Amino acid sequence: MIYLDTHVLPALGRADLTLFSKEARHFLDREPDIRISPMVVLELEYLREIKRLRESADVIVATLGAEIGLRVCDRSFEEVARQATEESWTCDPFDRFIVAQARLAGAILITRDTTIQARYNKAIA
Repeated sequence: MIYLDTHVLPALGRADLTLFSKEARHFLDREPDIRISPMVVLELEYLREIKRLRESADVIVATLGAEIGLRVCDRSFEEVARQATEESWTCDPFDRFIVAQARLAGAILITRDTTIQARYNKAIA
């Protein structure tokens, strides 16, 4: 199982894997269980609202669901929120929840965010 950070989805939608390391591409090619935190959906929609993305979060997630089997994690909000309180290294609520979701699953998180990489030992670029 792997989790994806928000910025990974638009890159996958463009089929632009050049942004990712060989290790990240390996997991993207071979891992059948690819998930995102519901916070990724919210952040994608926020990015559309401020005109940084054209497509809605629903379209991006549905498209990648059909193409690569992407799923939104259904772990309980309460459990993830409890873990997110432990992610005090950032004040960004999106990053807190995205990392908390991956950490609870003990999963790799693909992200280019260097702060997340420094704070979550299973984060890869």
